[in-house]
Amino acid sequence: MSKRKAPGVDRIIIGDCIAELRALPKECADLVFADPPYNLQLEGELMRPNNTRVAGVDDDWDKFSDFAAYDAFTRDWLTACRDVLKPDGALWVIGSYHNIFRVGTQLQDLGYWILNDIIWRKTNPMPNFRGKRFTNAHETLIWAARSEKSRCTFNYAAMKALNEDLQMRSDWLFPICSGPERLKNSHGKKAHPAQKPESLLRRILLASTNPGDVVVDPFFGTGTTGAAAVRLGRHYIGIEREKSYARMAAKRIAAIAPYDAETLSVSRSKRNAPRVPFGALIELGMIAPGAMLYDPRARHAAHVRADGSIACAGAQGSIHKIGAHVQGAQACNGWTFWHYEKGGELKPIDELRDRARIELGMV
Repeated sequence: MSKRKAPGVDRIIIGDCIAELRALPKECADLVFADPPYNLQLEGELMRPNNTRVAGVDDDWDKFSDFAAYDAFTRDWLTACRDVLKPDGALWVIGSYHNIFRVGTQLQDLGYWILNDIIWRKTNPMPNFRGKRFTNAHETLIWAARSEKSRCTFNYAAMKALNEDLQMRSDWLFPICSGPERLKNSHGKKAHPAQKPESLLRRILLASTNPGDVVVDPFFGTGTTGAAAVRLGRHYIGIEREKSYARMAAKRIAAIAPYDAETLSVSRSKRNAPRVPFGALIELGMIAPGAMLYDPRARHAAHVRADGSIACAGAQGSIHKIGAHVQGAQACNGWTFWHYEKGGELKPIDELRDRARIELGMV
């Protein structure tokens, strides 16, 4: 752990989050994850029906004099986070109904561009002991780009693979942090009242960062962000004002072994793959000039020309243009529409594009 601006990453800085964020180099972070005070506004103790006390969040760091004070604090730390983000960086912030709407307003006022709100639905929420409201079984995360023009990382294919080849939805199901993962203090009590499950942070980092990226957490607590970052081959900078939390986080992270490079490889979507023109297949000898291409049902046959264009139904042009022409459509993905014959079967030319990337050293 370091007191001020030790160079590099993978460190915990002890101090005020706003001051320490301002001390970091500008545009040093690919992502910020923030779990700020929720400003729960608790009054008195919360008791269970058996008259035992509920260990809620009643620490001084969660107490603000009024909404104006909380808004000023939120505006200051969000401004400082925006300064440390790279132009294509993004921020995740988590909160409850007590604070997330106020945070969202500040985000938009400061120029962030909201991409999604995610509902973390808890499989094992704390019961509503007073019976005067619905059981609060979720928290809200906001994912926001540094600006409207930011081209943020989103590992769409990886999220789809994680969800059994279905698009990942914006409602996530995780249990609250409990059992062996819940850190305990010397008295056997939970060390931090708001420790998040590491599985939640792993999904966030898998979705919106790449190995080697730098993640800043201005409310580091017991180091869940750092633990997930190290495990996934990302770098972290944590800021925490409470020394006891910082010590616990450092010990926790030191015990983690990162995954190997092959394990950290994530699925990539076609749209993110290096571009290969159809003509490259001809130049590599994968398709010969004069060969024929067919639609999946072999209703249309196109003649391959030496310059990488194709001709069919009285028209000539790219695989995309002619694919759209024969269907009477506005657009067409020629890579999936056109097929070549191999062993008496029709195969999509997209298979040849994948081989071409390998031969051209693009993967």
